[in-house]
Amino acid sequence: MSTMMKSEATATGGLQVLQPSGWPQPKGYANGIMADGRLVVTGGVVGWDSAGRFADGFVAQVRQTLENIVAILAEGGARPDHLVRLTWYVVDMDEYTANLKALGKAYREVVGTHYPSMALVQVVRLVEPSARVEIEATAVVPR
Repeated sequence: MSTMMKSEATATGGLQVLQPSGWPQPKGYANGIMADGRLVVTGGVVGWDSAGRFADGFVAQVRQTLENIVAILAEGGARPDHLVRLTWYVVDMDEYTANLKALGKAYREVVGTHYPSMALVQVVRLVEPSARVEIEATAVVPR
């Protein structure tokens, strides 16, 4: 492995956070995670409740989406700290960036301070017309 690609890996709960040496520390996500265990994958999850009603507003939808992901993970025997990847799809990037502080607070209240690898993509629209955000999650439950 070249010096540039050496990882400053930190083990947390059976997962290993991958941080190449010399790279700036990411805020609110990880550059990469290595894990060994049972895979739990969600589809695209949106911010509606069990009756199919969407939460009012972007941050409220994100909170509900994260709560829905945690519920799905629990069905597979996984916890939020087993997350290795989240892919966020938003219909308005400006809406996301304008709410970073509130989003961070909601994330920490639902998921905690575990930050998996993440990607954020703006899309033209989502399948559910009322949805402002859709998130796919991947977790690995350690052996």
